[in-house]
Amino acid sequence: MKKVGIFFHPQWPAAQTLAQEVKEALASHVDTVWLTSAWNEEEARRNLEDTELLICVGGDGTMLWAARLIILQPTMLLGINMGSLGFLAELKAEEALARIPQILEGGFRIEERTLLHGELLEAPGSPAAEGGRYHALNDIMVGRGAPGRAVHVEASVDGKRLGYYRGDAVVVATATGSTAYLLSVGGPVLHPEAHELVFMPVAPHLAVARALVLPSSAVIELRVASEEKGILSVDGQVNKELAKGQGVRVFHSSHLARFLRLGSPFDYYAALSQRLGWLNVSNASGAFTRPGEEDL
Repeated sequence: MKKVGIFFHPQWPAAQTLAQEVKEALASHVDTVWLTSAWNEEEARRNLEDTELLICVGGDGTMLWAARLIILQPTMLLGINMGSLGFLAELKAEEALARIPQILEGGFRIEERTLLHGELLEAPGSPAAEGGRYHALNDIMVGRGAPGRAVHVEASVDGKRLGYYRGDAVVVATATGSTAYLLSVGGPVLHPEAHELVFMPVAPHLAVARALVLPSSAVIELRVASEEKGILSVDGQVNKELAKGQGVRVFHSSHLARFLRLGSPFDYYAALSQRLGWLNVSNASGAFTRPGEEDL
């Protein structure tokens, strides 16, 4: 590799310390190594050109920020987890420095992840929105604009009216997003390399509303249908107020996120089980136990 960038979470001193150590470890093997806070987008954009790998030291939020930043670049992403669950990160903080030689020797694979493309929709009869284009790794949603107030959302798929939902939000998520916010509200878990999209109402007024798994070709439109304003949220990091009639068109992006992976593809299932606390392997025979059974 000739050029590597390092992002770190600016509010975690340990993340900045580890990021500096990673930079020093790479310095004698890579022509250019740049380092910046994940919140310094201007500096990051100045350095992005020709960057082959962007290492993110922080949590999943740091990875989300980086994924949108490099949307038009062929740059690979590698996450070093300093947070809690860390579904997107590949490495734990304590193993990061020891795995650098493997990366430099090319001992990795690329995992491609689906991205969402979102286009802001103005109310019917209004001029088309300018600059209202978004990309998301996890999800795009239309949610309520004020606590205690339900949002009314009219949804369509491929130009056909799907339904009218009253609740906290309506979410469109990728497979990556299925283990993010969607997981916390009871959505289905998709394999990370699946291309399908998930459509899910959150806390709907009518409990019959359920999640739908849609094909990758689906085009979903969500519009605010009440006088109460809504919020357009992109990966939980970009938020825009929506008035009645406004909304968003969501579909499969032509771009992909490229994650650098050091383990076998089959490691995903073990990682999922561990992070969700489903099963533990507690003895040499490989017998499965539930968390907490080890001491019984």
